[in-house]
Amino acid sequence: MTAAAPLPLVVDVDGTLLRTDLLHEAALQFVARHPFESWRLAAWTLGGKPRLKAALAGRIECGAETLPLRDEILAAIREAQAEGRSVWLASASHRDYVEAVAARIGGIAGIFASDEGVNLSGARKAERLIEAFGQGGFDYAGNGPVDLPVWRAARQALVVGREGFVRRVRRDVPDARHLAAPRRGLGDYLRSLRMYQWAKNLLVFLPLIAGHTYDLASVRQTLLAFLCFCLAASSAYIVNDLLDIPGDRAHPRKRNRPFAAGAIPVAHGPPLALLLMAAAFVIALVLPAWFLAVLGLYVLLTLAYSLLLKRRVLIDVITLGSLYTIRVLGGVAAVGVAQSPWLLMFCLFIFLSLAIVKRCAELVRRRAAGEEDVLVGRGYRVGDLPVMLGLGAAAGNGAVLVVSLYITSPDVQRLYAHPERLWLVCPLLLYWIGRILILANRDEMHDDPLIFAFTDRASWVAALCAAAVVAAAI
Repeated sequence: MTAAAPLPLVVDVDGTLLRTDLLHEAALQFVARHPFESWRLAAWTLGGKPRLKAALAGRIECGAETLPLRDEILAAIREAQAEGRSVWLASASHRDYVEAVAARIGGIAGIFASDEGVNLSGARKAERLIEAFGQGGFDYAGNGPVDLPVWRAARQALVVGREGFVRRVRRDVPDARHLAAPRRGLGDYLRSLRMYQWAKNLLVFLPLIAGHTYDLASVRQTLLAFLCFCLAASSAYIVNDLLDIPGDRAHPRKRNRPFAAGAIPVAHGPPLALLLMAAAFVIALVLPAWFLAVLGLYVLLTLAYSLLLKRRVLIDVITLGSLYTIRVLGGVAAVGVAQSPWLLMFCLFIFLSLAIVKRCAELVRRRAAGEEDVLVGRGYRVGDLPVMLGLGAAAGNGAVLVVSLYITSPDVQRLYAHPERLWLVCPLLLYWIGRILILANRDEMHDDPLIFAFTDRASWVAALCAAAVVAAAI
């Protein structure tokens, strides 16, 4: 470096250039892809952070092309490059990951990163940069307290953080410049709960309605069951989103989810999921023990789905259909009414059909985009679409058959004065099932058919007509 040469700009990666942390993401992806080897993370950690980072880098790709970048930092990099300054990346992440990020950014003069022997963080990073550029011979952009030694060694400290953190830095480095602030608020955390999906948990009220049980105690018990399933489901959605970040980033809509977009640090996900799950089970303690068992089954099945089953062809849709049915079973357990095999059989078939439609919608979207390869993280091919549509139709018609058999059974006589009128429900179901299959094949279906049903006018009309038929049969 000559005296006349412009000083280089050195940029931290995790939390500064990127809206995420590469180590945390790599650990989550290792768990997602090798759930039965998760114990290795503890063993590698005991060997020190350099060993952990090297082991993960050798097994998990970082997916640099879809990582969420911080726009303000990217703009600062481009400005420095336009001024003829060299730009370097300095990160505690493994060298392989930092090189992949540098290749994506383009025009990066070089990198400083961790390897098998050194965790390049804090004072070690400061020493390495002083060796390369001299004391005060570079500007440095960072985002955390660990960067303080580097900022002290730099000519200009560029800080990514909220105002309170910037004030703390300026007590140590008075001329620090505030470059960017993470845009993170309560709304992002609420979005991670996917509260709009709580509509699915209204299924716990189905046994109450189907059994014509409307006393105050039963309604109260069902409301508590609904709350338990909402909390447990949000916990499961967070876990699923954490484990499916690469797939979400490749999806046109899911890439905006808080963890995939980097709106929330992935490190906040596990404690938030545990808190929600604990709250669900605490509330469940006031309900019958049988409900607690059903809720436990739901949690175990959702974890199995997130870690393993969602990558198994057909097993994934059967699992999704079962999760819907378990919600209905939870309503049965909460109220303590006799279990109805007719209701559970109907739910299993109709929700299996909806789960298949969900996959069909994803495959149609890939077909429209001209992509013929395997559906990311699922194992389905676009060529499977005709078979899947046929299976969805078969499962939906199976649900109609269950209704038909129920109408002709002795059980219906106890609850309905005019059971023959219930036959009008069958054509309504046939219409609705056929319609969602056609819309899925036209690429006009929401990613989640049940959410589509709650917002679709024709579905509401069909549901109101069915309700009127049931009311007329009572």
